[in-house]
Amino acid sequence: MNTLIIIAIFLVAGLLLNRVIDLTFRFIAKKRNSSHLHFFKSMANSVVIIIVVYSLAQQFSVTKDLSTTILQSGSLIVAIATFAAQQALSNVISGISLSATRPYDVDDKIKVVQGGSIVAEGIVKDITLRHTIIRQYNGESCIVPNSVMDLAVITNTNFTENIGNFMEVTVGYDADIHEAMDIVQKICAEHVLTLNTMENKVFVKGYSENGVTLKTTVWSKTLDESFQACSDIRVSIVEQFRERNIKISYQIITISNE
Repeated sequence: MNTLIIIAIFLVAGLLLNRVIDLTFRFIAKKRNSSHLHFFKSMANSVVIIIVVYSLAQQFSVTKDLSTTILQSGSLIVAIATFAAQQALSNVISGISLSATRPYDVDDKIKVVQGGSIVAEGIVKDITLRHTIIRQYNGESCIVPNSVMDLAVITNTNFTENIGNFMEVTVGYDADIHEAMDIVQKICAEHVLTLNTMENKVFVKGYSENGVTLKTTVWSKTLDESFQACSDIRVSIVEQFRERNIKISYQIITISNE
């Protein structure tokens, strides 16, 4: 009877602890819905189960020596497995680091750069213990190991409140430069998706064989709005330049049969 009582006490204690963990992470998830929480919750539940089972085994002489032997053998197995799976372990450790620091989260728009090359660019769809899944803008899913993510330079557009996108247009040397600058400035300021005002200036970036290059920055709240706003602004610039007889420069190649 005493044995059954001890077993029942440990089982109830384990269930209660796991219940407390579930409620705690559920409360945290309401404030921040993050996939990183699923990993920490599973790890915490596993640790509780291991501790409860081992502590219960230590209460009886029949299982005490056996549990100690298993624990010692388990340490040796873990050491061998760690040596044999260094790369996999590296991904796991990096996954824990990423979960703790949270440089990105699910649905964030990120760009991953390593060694000067773009590894992946798109929207984060899932974060696991081993890898991160990024849906790129062409529809492909890029599965990047966490060890790569941990060492890469990550640009996260969700960390900034506003998005700035450079806009350039080249007009001919015979064009009215000031009029062209005023048109670009007004179009950017009047677009419904931009945060631009008439205080956002248009500058002359430089000269080229084609003409004078004008440059400004288009500001918007999100990256999606930036894509749409820049597209609309480019169309409006072409239309209004055509109405004002301001030519956008382009190269002309003449081929002679002589």
